[in-house]
Amino acid sequence: MAANPLGPTLETERLILRPPVLEDFEGVAELLADEEAARHIGGHMPREAAWRRFLQMPGAWAMQGFAMFSVVDKASGRWIGRAGPWQPEGWPGTEVGWSFLRSAWGKGYAREAAIAAIDWSFDHLGWTEVIHSIAPANTASQALAARLGSVNRGPGRLPPPHQDSPVDIWGQSREEWRARRGSL
Repeated sequence: MAANPLGPTLETERLILRPPVLEDFEGVAELLADEEAARHIGGHMPREAAWRRFLQMPGAWAMQGFAMFSVVDKASGRWIGRAGPWQPEGWPGTEVGWSFLRSAWGKGYAREAAIAAIDWSFDHLGWTEVIHSIAPANTASQALAARLGSVNRGPGRLPPPHQDSPVDIWGQSREEWRARRGSL
């Protein structure tokens, strides 16, 4: 696999995490076309709008030096989601988020990818805390955040155009993460 000029490639037991490449768009379009999978990440959208959303991640990698990684299943080589650091202008903190195709739900991929992304964010970005902005109705992401050791810090506010979307801010410090990291 050729090196990606935007950023590093991380590997876990079952996953490859890397900055997005053009071929990942088909997976992103599938994710954003699925009403249930896209419900808590801004809502489903047509392919043309998904293209613009897709470009946010390579743009953030190019401008900030970080963004969510594309998550690829090692066994199949298929794009299954994205996970990683995210902090656009006005965001409520240094977030590690995740979103996955519905076909990848319930298999532990989000947890595996989030652990690698949180490690990388603390080790390479120097972050002192990590948050997860989670809709109150998104019980699956709440459960994952809790399993990762984050606690619900209460309601938060996202910047426009998502200012009316309710979110709770889950989070933990780098020290809290490192203290429990071995037990994950």
